[in-house]
Amino acid sequence: MGSTALRTSEILPRTGTVVRLPGVYAPQTDSYFLAAAMRREGIGPGMDVLDLCTGTGALALRAARLGARVSAVDISRRAVATARLNASLAGLPVSVHRGDLLAAVDGRRFDAVVSNPPYVPSPRPSLPRRGAQRAWDAGPDGRALLDRICDAAPAALRPGGLLLMVHSALSDPEESVRRLERAGLSATVSDRLSIPFGPVLRGRLGWLRDRGLLPVGKSTEELVIIRARKD
Repeated sequence: MGSTALRTSEILPRTGTVVRLPGVYAPQTDSYFLAAAMRREGIGPGMDVLDLCTGTGALALRAARLGARVSAVDISRRAVATARLNASLAGLPVSVHRGDLLAAVDGRRFDAVVSNPPYVPSPRPSLPRRGAQRAWDAGPDGRALLDRICDAAPAALRPGGLLLMVHSALSDPEESVRRLERAGLSATVSDRLSIPFGPVLRGRLGWLRDRGLLPVGKSTEELVIIRARKD
C-alpha cells in the first residue's frame, strides 16, 4: 500500500465525545487520524482489537462502535479510570486493563492492535512518571514506547493480524518500518498528514532544531500511520 497524504478535513469521522480526568490525553488530530484509518482498514464485527496506550479510550470506543470486541490498556491509573468511565457512559463493552503494554493482557492474541502512544522527542533523558507530559514525552528520540511496541507487536497478533500506529515524523517512521520488518511483519507508512505545531512542539522548537530533528523554517509537523500485517 502506498503512502497517502491527507488534509485535516479528510480524516473524519471523529472518535465521539469523551470525558477525561485531569492529566489524561485529550483526543486530538492524531487520534482522529488513526480512527479514520481503522475504519478504512475494515476493523469491525468478529474482530478482537487491542488499543495500547488508550488514554481516554476514544480509539477503543471507536473500534467498539465499528462492532469489534475490544480490550484497552494504559499504565496510567487516571487513564484507566477515564476509559472505563467513557465505556460505561457510551454503553460499550470495552475491557480496560492497567499495565505495561502487552503485560496487561497476559499473552492474548488479537486480529488488530491500534496505538497512539507517547512519541514526542523530549529533552528529558528519562520518561516522566506522573503529570500530563507522561502522555506525550518519549525520550530524546521520541522512540521509548515506539520501539517496544514494534518489537512486541508480532506476539500480540494472530496470523493475518494488523497493527495500526500513529506517530510524528520527528520520531523516525523509517525506523518503525525497519523494526517491524525485522520482527517479521510486512510494514509501511500508509498515510501522512501535515498539521500546525501544537503547544508542546512550539515550546521545544529550539531544542528540536539543535538536535537536527527539525529544519529551520519548517512550520508544520507531519503525522504518519504505520501499517503492519502479520503474514
